[in-house]
Amino acid sequence: MKPIRSWLSLLLGVAAGVAFAAPGAGEGAGTGFKLTSPAFPHDGLMPVRHTGDGADLSPALAWTEPPAGTRSFALIANDPDAPDPRAPRLVWVHWVLYNIPATLRGLAEGYRPGALPGARDGVSDFRRPGYGGPQPPIGTHRYFFKLYALDALLPEAKAPPTQAQLEKLMAGHILARAELVGRYGRPGR
Repeated sequence: MKPIRSWLSLLLGVAAGVAFAAPGAGEGAGTGFKLTSPAFPHDGLMPVRHTGDGADLSPALAWTEPPAGTRSFALIANDPDAPDPRAPRLVWVHWVLYNIPATLRGLAEGYRPGALPGARDGVSDFRRPGYGGPQPPIGTHRYFFKLYALDALLPEAKAPPTQAQLEKLMAGHILARAELVGRYGRPGR
């Protein structure tokens, strides 16, 4: 019965514009679940140290109390403005991480694959696990950090999953989503 309720809740939320509405100010969709970073404000400029032009360190992330029943978190960071924000053609994936323990309320700066017991790394469009910082070829791009509160630990994939594969694994398990957007444009481009 639970999968039917979850599916029905998702459909009703989408119809009401709640479940996957673009949250503002780092808020979770329809909940008090929020994602923030001490490195930059929501919709603010990302420091160079968190980009491929700098130290390429993942930014520190923090989140508020998730909904009741949260058993794990999944994180996806991507750029929907690739390659040119004036004529985007694809979504470039910068980070995929799942089975983040439900007891955590943040990730430290500079996360490295395998550093978090229990968590599993997916693969980015850089064709490797772990964070790959922004390196936009032209213009200022938006970078969406999306944290999903899930009602389950996801099954371990045979190979590190892509964003699309992780989204399939998460289907029917999403309790809430929190979103943080950072912006970055390479100097001189």
